[in-house]
Amino acid sequence: MCGRYELHTHPAALALAFGLPAPPPVAPRYNIAPMQDVAVVRLSHAGTRELAFVRWGLVPRWAKDPSIGARMINARSETLAEKPSFRTALRRHRCLIPADGFYEWKVTAAGGKQPIHIGMKDGAPFAFAGLTERWLSQEGEVLDTCTIVTTRANALLAPLHDRMPAIVAPAQYGAWL
Repeated sequence: MCGRYELHTHPAALALAFGLPAPPPVAPRYNIAPMQDVAVVRLSHAGTRELAFVRWGLVPRWAKDPSIGARMINARSETLAEKPSFRTALRRHRCLIPADGFYEWKVTAAGGKQPIHIGMKDGAPFAFAGLTERWLSQEGEVLDTCTIVTTRANALLAPLHDRMPAIVAPAQYGAWL
């Protein structure tokens, strides 16, 4: 599961890493939380990559109330094609969610929780697999939202949690999008 992450790579380095035409207007953030606006890389209508800001917590097009997004910050990869909340987004609205690291919490001997930072060994930015959706209120308000796709934890993370974000390798960015 992913409930907090960070993104602080320089905008020019992000543009290079994600194939963006120009450095995006992103500021360093070290504690990105659900229901906040987050940077996503998606395909524009012209088919080129663009960075956009959307709210973390997917709100399906058919939802009556956008508050459902608070419960949809993550989506299990194993059931994306089955769940009505994610089916259309999986087919048509994929994104990459740039990150420098994410956090999981380890239970301490005293019963508390200690945050553990997880990132790439070389410190490079990476991408979570994501889905986006556009919701329209009855008043015409547009709300763009996203969710992070999760998968079973690998051997390194399994001692902390049974789930982890699905990480897309740079060579697979185009295929995911």
